[in-house]
Amino acid sequence: MNCSAVYFTAPGRIELREEPVPALGPGEVLVDVLMSAISAGTELLIYRGQFPRDLADANDTVSTSLHYPVCYGYACVGLVKKLGDSVDTSWKDRLVFSFQPHRSMFVCTPEALIPVPEGISPRNALFLPNMETAVNFVQDAEPLLGECVLVLGQGIVGLLTTSLLHQFPVQRLVTADRYLLRREAAMGIGVDAALDPTFEDFQAAARRALPGTVPAFDLTLELSGNPAAINDAIALTMFSGRILIGSWYGEKRAAIDLGGSFHRSRISVISSQVSSISPKLSTRWTKARRFEVAWAALARHQPEKWITHKFPVAEAAEAYRLLDQSPEEAIQVVLDYS
Repeated sequence: MNCSAVYFTAPGRIELREEPVPALGPGEVLVDVLMSAISAGTELLIYRGQFPRDLADANDTVSTSLHYPVCYGYACVGLVKKLGDSVDTSWKDRLVFSFQPHRSMFVCTPEALIPVPEGISPRNALFLPNMETAVNFVQDAEPLLGECVLVLGQGIVGLLTTSLLHQFPVQRLVTADRYLLRREAAMGIGVDAALDPTFEDFQAAARRALPGTVPAFDLTLELSGNPAAINDAIALTMFSGRILIGSWYGEKRAAIDLGGSFHRSRISVISSQVSSISPKLSTRWTKARRFEVAWAALARHQPEKWITHKFPVAEAAEAYRLLDQSPEEAIQVVLDYS
C-alpha cells in the first residue's frame, strides 16, 4: 500500500511522491488523512530555502530534520482506519489530529494522536497547533486590564492571537498587516483599528488609534515574520513596556535600531515559542492543559472561516506558489486528500 507525500526538494520546488506505507506494528494505528493545513510562516521559509540547515525541527513530535528533500508539515486531521493487535478498539474510526507532514496516510502509535473533541469540525481542528501557539503568546505576553495592545502581523497566528486578546478588557487593541484581506479579517474580530504598516505615516496612525492620555502601546506582539517590524515595535512601545517576538525569521535579517530611544526605554523583549511552557507557568501548566484551552478557543472562535483556498494534494505545488507569489489573496490554505 502506498501513500502520497509532499516533498520540498529545492527552493521553490515541490514534488508529490508515492511511497510505501510502513507495516502496522502491534501497538500502532493507520490514519487516513482527510486534510492538512499549510503554515504560511514556517513552511514558506522552507519553500524559499530561508531556513538554517543546521536547525532540527523544534516540534518534538516530528523527527524530520530540515534538509532537502524534506516532507514537512505539522497540522493534519484524519480517521483511524486500522489498528495493531494490541491497540484498544475504541480508536477505530476516531477523528484525530496529529503533528504529521503532508501525506495521505501515516502509521504511528496512539500516543502521537490527539482525539478531536465532539463538536469540533475537521476544518476547525486543523488550527489546533496555531491556536496553541496563540495561547502560548497570550500567556507569555500577560496582557493587563486597561492596557493598549498592538499586534503586528495578521496571518493565521496573528488573527488567532488577536481573537484571544479581544476577549481581554484591554483599552485599545490595534493590529497591522500589509494585506487588505487580513486587515478585513481583523476588523471582523472587532479590533479598534487595522492598519497598513507599509504606509509612510503608519507609526503616526498607530498613535492616533490610542487614547489621548496614552503616548504609546503597553504591549506589542511582533508576529509578522518580518524582522524589520521590530523597529516599529520599538518605536510604538512605551517606556517600560513589553515586546513579545513570536515570529521565526529563519535566515532573514534586518537592521534593528537599538541605538536610539530603545537604549533608555527599559522595554522588555520577550522570546516566545510554543515548544515549551514559560518557566513561570511550568509548575502549574502542562501541554495537555494548554491543548484543552486551545480546543475550547477553537470552539468559540471557529477559525475555519479563514480558510480561503482548498487544493487537492496533487496540486500542492500550486498551493505553495499561491502563498509565495500572491500572499495577499490567501489567509489559510488547506490540502485535501479525499
